[in-house]
Amino acid sequence: MEQRGTVAVLGATGYIGGRLVAALLASGWRVRAVGRNPEKLRCRPFASHPNVELAQADALDQSLLTEALRGCRAAYYLVHSMYPGVKNFEERDKRAALIMRDAARDAGLERIIYLGGLGDPDKSLSDHLKSRMEVGEILSGGPVPLTWLRAAMILGSGSASF
Repeated sequence: MEQRGTVAVLGATGYIGGRLVAALLASGWRVRAVGRNPEKLRCRPFASHPNVELAQADALDQSLLTEALRGCRAAYYLVHSMYPGVKNFEERDKRAALIMRDAARDAGLERIIYLGGLGDPDKSLSDHLKSRMEVGEILSGGPVPLTWLRAAMILGSGSASF
């Protein structure tokens, strides 16, 4: 199968990220699986695939994130700060989105693909959905083109919502 280039998946250890990495590999992409925790990355089924590179980076560290993105054509942005023990997830999401916007520019990405949530921005939204909208707006405000996918709650064995 012809190699299509390298894409980064930020949030590769998550429910959607792990499945996305497998689908990208099956489609002929090289994948740079990016996550905060190298142990979690190494124990994923895709970790030993010959077309996978594992990269440790935190979405709140611009220099590490820029380096993790360098050499990739695009990046899937599946980062979310709403998890147990995190206070002010909206502020963390906003900071991470600003850093991603700038890291994508500095790394020379051709595109960012972002998975956000559903909701009408003109209506009353939960804090969670407001944060998802704000992240999309921040990412779309940079020089790297954004593909913004919007989905309802995703349920499946292993997902946070399950």
